[in-house]
Amino acid sequence: MGFNLTGYQTESWCVAGEHEVETVESVLKNIRPEFDFSSSNDFISDGMLDSFDIVTLVSELDRTFNVSISGMDIVPENFSSIFAIEKLLQKYLRR
Repeated sequence: MGFNLTGYQTESWCVAGEHEVETVESVLKNIRPEFDFSSSNDFISDGMLDSFDIVTLVSELDRTFNVSISGMDIVPENFSSIFAIEKLLQKYLRR
């Protein structure tokens, strides 16, 4: 079982996961529209996101998903890919 964007259980992890990836990708595209985030496994090493972008991304994720990401979780490995961001969001959506 997965979680949808409001934290309620859904019937299929795949549906919630696909929707979430799409939303995370759209948030990323709004911040840096010149990059194809689906083609990278490490946004930071690939030069797609810098520290200012991460701050903006955290703010947008907080607003979009109605979560409050802790400063302890604002580390590069949590923002290196769509999968990493999705995993971080799942931590907060399960609360």
